[in-house]
Amino acid sequence: MIDHEHMKPTSAHPKSLNLAGSHIVLAGGSGFIGQSLANSLKSSGARITILSRQSQHPRADPRFTIVNWDARTLGTWCHALDGADAIVNLVGRTVDCIKTPDHCDEILRSRVESTLILGKALAATAKQPRVWVQMSTAHIYGDPPEVVCDEQSPTGYGLAPFVGQAWEEAFLASCPKSVRGVILRTSFVIGRPNSGGSGALGTLGTLAKLGLGGKVGSGRQGMSWIHEDDLNGIILQSIVDSSMSGMYISTAPQPVSQIEFMRQVRRCAGGLGSLGIALPASELMVRLGARLLLRTDPELALYGRYCIPKRLMDDGYKFHFPNLRDALENLTSTIT
Repeated sequence: MIDHEHMKPTSAHPKSLNLAGSHIVLAGGSGFIGQSLANSLKSSGARITILSRQSQHPRADPRFTIVNWDARTLGTWCHALDGADAIVNLVGRTVDCIKTPDHCDEILRSRVESTLILGKALAATAKQPRVWVQMSTAHIYGDPPEVVCDEQSPTGYGLAPFVGQAWEEAFLASCPKSVRGVILRTSFVIGRPNSGGSGALGTLGTLAKLGLGGKVGSGRQGMSWIHEDDLNGIILQSIVDSSMSGMYISTAPQPVSQIEFMRQVRRCAGGLGSLGIALPASELMVRLGARLLLRTDPELALYGRYCIPKRLMDDGYKFHFPNLRDALENLTSTIT
């Protein structure tokens, strides 16, 4: 069981938090973030059950129990929730794609439907978990060019803010009153390659090595980011600290511009980037190249936001990697 004694927001490393004997259900554990979190939870002593939409997951880790579900309808998977200490929901189709109508529909439905069905399953569970940690997105604030956003800032306009609001509304409607709910509006996560992939940092590092890691568009767009270890630490703290409740921005306290972000990536990436070669990309070039070459949404690179984790900072939470230079130096192996 989870030991809540003396658990307050501190600078404790995730591995030092004691989850021995606890059972954590992780919905959406097959991707980059999910695999990183599962490993962190396991290192803290927890028993992990992963709800997966693939019955025979090709990257299944024998240390984890894999339970099949469709993230849409009730089934035998519901038994995995009974008696669990915590549930963490990361489910959501990747936004790293061309935003066709079908993809937009999948992005929305994958988040809302999985959240609603988890709520229905918990409502029918004899012994509910103490806490439900729900992933959300810092993109909910839209793409303000200069405004620094915190938890009190209004949400933005566009697809991502609309999806983020629907996602959180589904959670608020689904989380049982007896279960403590924590929503984490998470920014761009940078981390090491794992069985769930390399994350976007791997792509950016490759571009920097090739000398293509220069200014994109205006270069002034905000890059709110967080090291995977800090994200895992915030999630673990959300599980063990009974005082945490409601919505938090989950991001490093020092966002930077796109120009500064890529300057730091080039410094660590090696190749042509480390020699100072950094070809810029105009908005037109990005709109064409992102779709034709990278098969992704150009607006992911052209726009951004500056967010700060005010609630976490007010509570005294201390980040292990508050600045980008230290975070990237720690992750050098990701992009070299």
